[in-house]
Amino acid sequence: MSKVCIYHNPRCSKSRQALALLEQQGDELEIVEYIETPPDSATLSALLQQLGMNARDLMRRGEDIYKELKLDNPDLSEAELVQAMVDYPRLIERPIVIRDGKAIVARPPEKVLELYA
Repeated sequence: MSKVCIYHNPRCSKSRQALALLEQQGDELEIVEYIETPPDSATLSALLQQLGMNARDLMRRGEDIYKELKLDNPDLSEAELVQAMVDYPRLIERPIVIRDGKAIVARPPEKVLELYA
């Protein structure tokens, strides 16, 4: 049995669906409600490395705060984008699931099953 970590937003239907699929697998779950307990910049940077993504790819570009902060500015550094997600965790795409050192963004929720293949 593995331990699985999910960065979860209980108000998000896709996140709830992914969590339900994980619960069916029987692994021990660590649920991080990242809106209430946002990751710090080091944790978020490590997650990005595990995901093989850059910060902008993990951002929810449709969020109002994305537009308000002009985060589409190509001159912003990776560190500035990471800090924006730390400061405004709603910007983080969800859910992020980690199992056995592999991380994915579970969109669609069924993607979590790739961690069991």
